[in-house]
Amino acid sequence: MESAAERLDTARRTGVPCAPVRDLLPPGDLDAAYAVQTLLSDRLVASGRRITGWKIGLTSPAVQAQLGVDTPDFGPLFDDTAVPDGAEIPWGAVLQPRAEAEVALVLGHDLPHERHTVADVIRATAFALPAVEVVGSRIRDWDITAVDTIADNASSGVYVLGTRPALLRELDLRTAGMVLERRGEPVSTGAGAACLGNPLHAAVWLADTLARLGRPLRAGDTVLTGALGPMTAVEPGDVLEARIDGLGSVRAAFGRPAPEGDAR
Repeated sequence: MESAAERLDTARRTGVPCAPVRDLLPPGDLDAAYAVQTLLSDRLVASGRRITGWKIGLTSPAVQAQLGVDTPDFGPLFDDTAVPDGAEIPWGAVLQPRAEAEVALVLGHDLPHERHTVADVIRATAFALPAVEVVGSRIRDWDITAVDTIADNASSGVYVLGTRPALLRELDLRTAGMVLERRGEPVSTGAGAACLGNPLHAAVWLADTLARLGRPLRAGDTVLTGALGPMTAVEPGDVLEARIDGLGSVRAAFGRPAPEGDAR
């Protein structure tokens, strides 16, 4: 596990994608993969970064089937991976970036129980926001299994939140439609039902899982509940805008590589 963590951390620090880490771990051992994830997140916290919430991945049955699992996964979010709405994301900040639109929940109360209900999550949620998650992989060519993506912090990169909070009582997240546009052209569409049937179901799963691990969701946490539609590839200079019914819009803008020889 230490070797796997070092391989991934080296890729993060150097910006050079690495080989998969599944060869270093027991086949299909998700617990070992989460242990690697924890080693990496502990390094980041020790360096001064702060965990600000959690992301949920693998919420699509099709993606689960592709990776040979029947459950979502999760990873921590950090303060320095939160990008303001519309601010430029430097090219290279996320290795092999891809983008997806999601519903973000910001909690007003803790979720400490071993088993939660949808009502518990609704009661604990202060407000919802639209989000673009820019996922990335430290693993070369996205050659991943579930073990690889979990170890690699659930393939997290950076995330962008909208700035108009909405109350859950004003929303029907299951039927909320989503469109993700690149310079006005749709590149991904979907709805809340694509995320485990409802983004609130994904949040219940995360709350239960983290509570059993002794790391319950806390007031102030941001939860990225999972993609509402297919991921889209990202190119230098792209501007992506996600629109989600009832939540408004959010933009993710990408810079271009510095010219060769530029010392910046």
